[in-house]
Amino acid sequence: MMFDAIGIAGSGLTVHRKWLDAVADNLANANTVRATDDEAFRAQYVVARAGAENSGAYVAGIERGRAEGRIVHEPDHPLADEEGNVRYPDIDMSEQMGALIMAQRGYQVNAAVVDRARESYQAALQIGRAQ
Repeated sequence: MMFDAIGIAGSGLTVHRKWLDAVADNLANANTVRATDDEAFRAQYVVARAGAENSGAYVAGIERGRAEGRIVHEPDHPLADEEGNVRYPDIDMSEQMGALIMAQRGYQVNAAVVDRARESYQAALQIGRAQ
């Protein structure tokens, strides 16, 4: 039972860490400029699934955002086309910040569960030694 809690929370840590990595990558590339004949940076979205009985969760894959991005008129940019346009990723910063907070909180909660389960296991060992 206690080991199930550690395993399940551990799988949650992995899912939330990958989610944090994806959001951090999206935020870092939100202002990445490309030429209009190139694809925009495509945001990453973690797809998580529930595992089999008492096995926690796992990352089923990474979905990508739209390659079209958004076209912005910046005639002075070195990558601008003949019409003065460049391509930016279609990343909503407020959505990403919300996802960052949720992923961070989920990671913290799962880390706390692992810590509490470890403490309980150590307390049980101490009781066993006392007898």
